[in-house]
Amino acid sequence: MRPIRLPEPPGVDGMETPEIFSGGGSGAKVVRRAVLIGNGSPGAENQCLGLARALGLADNLTLYRVTRPRGGINEWLHFLPISLHKFIDQVLRQFFRNTRFTIVVQGRKPYRVLNSSSVGLSTILEPDVKKIVTVARETYEKEGPTLVVACGWDTISYSSLIRKLASDNVFVIQIQHPRSRLDRFDLVVTPRHDYYALTASGQQEIPRLFRRWITPQEPPRSNVVLTVGALHQADSAALRLAAIAWHDELAPLPKPLLVVNIGGPTRNCKYGIDLAKQLISSLYNVLDSCGSVRISFSRRTPWKVSDIVFKEFAGHPKVYIWEGEEPNPHMGHLAWGDAFVITADSISMLSEACSTGKPVYVIGTEHCKWKFSAFHKALRERGVVRPFTGLEDISNSWSYAPLNDAIEVATRVREVIAERGWTVG
Repeated sequence: MRPIRLPEPPGVDGMETPEIFSGGGSGAKVVRRAVLIGNGSPGAENQCLGLARALGLADNLTLYRVTRPRGGINEWLHFLPISLHKFIDQVLRQFFRNTRFTIVVQGRKPYRVLNSSSVGLSTILEPDVKKIVTVARETYEKEGPTLVVACGWDTISYSSLIRKLASDNVFVIQIQHPRSRLDRFDLVVTPRHDYYALTASGQQEIPRLFRRWITPQEPPRSNVVLTVGALHQADSAALRLAAIAWHDELAPLPKPLLVVNIGGPTRNCKYGIDLAKQLISSLYNVLDSCGSVRISFSRRTPWKVSDIVFKEFAGHPKVYIWEGEEPNPHMGHLAWGDAFVITADSISMLSEACSTGKPVYVIGTEHCKWKFSAFHKALRERGVVRPFTGLEDISNSWSYAPLNDAIEVATRVREVIAERGWTVG
């Protein structure tokens, strides 16, 4: 059986420092807990969870979720700040209640908050800033400071207000670029392609009036940490557990195992069945060098894309297509896959695959523009990805220094927290 190669986190022989020596003595302030604020997007919330894991706080965290009103006219109001959006929704619902305009305002289906099963929690509450601040203040002396990690545009007002009201008791990290007033946070974590000046082609896509506002000038401030890709939970420990959990199903498969992850078109990476047909043709060309192929789709994959791929490979003896039933084999695929083919639209899936050190092939970069193009260029320059052309021999492996963004960010967080006289326990 081909050995699984996983990146190791930094450390000394895997030994942990006993708590008595970790700054947890009398008078020391140790960060032992985290409050995470997400926006309902698995990609955003996994970044919060990934950083919490890298800091060793995964077992002592609370996840809150900011949710916007949905249905009816609300689908046209997502450009508004979330507090204003909620206020307008409340006024409209009250004003047009029990009238013929009710459906226009709230839509035909009642609004529901869908909890993400990926985080393993049955209930995720809306963040209450006053309650979070009160708990952080009242428990500070006994339980130490609180780490607050938020990700996504809609979480900015919550995390910045928490820091404003309890700056002496919390350390606030905002993931993804907040665009303005970066001093509202103790630390901002953002991909390099989302921070640096736009490319020449990107400059033409943005009105000149907004260019300076959208992307700050170099160099970044001292409280900004730049990453290559997105943070995630696929660290070495998680992959080793996944390797065990999926051993019986994936270990017996003929090698090499090629994993194909298909996302969906985005504003900056638009495509349709043309890319699906290109992928199908290229996969047929490499099947002879594959022992087996596992294909999976994301929640964003259009049915017309998944349908054409499924019809083409359904029943093929080398190809298995995951149809969305639980359990999700994604972590198992990362652990047992020998090589990956990933559509260019998903920064999250590419970041996870590139953390394994295994061959990663990308298809569809020609459909991407602006910061997505900058992201793919950065990956190519680091030698962690190659274009998927259909001419590859999947049995010929190649390697690179795995991306460890979460570990690197966690190291920087520890350094900045230490400047306050705190430690992360």
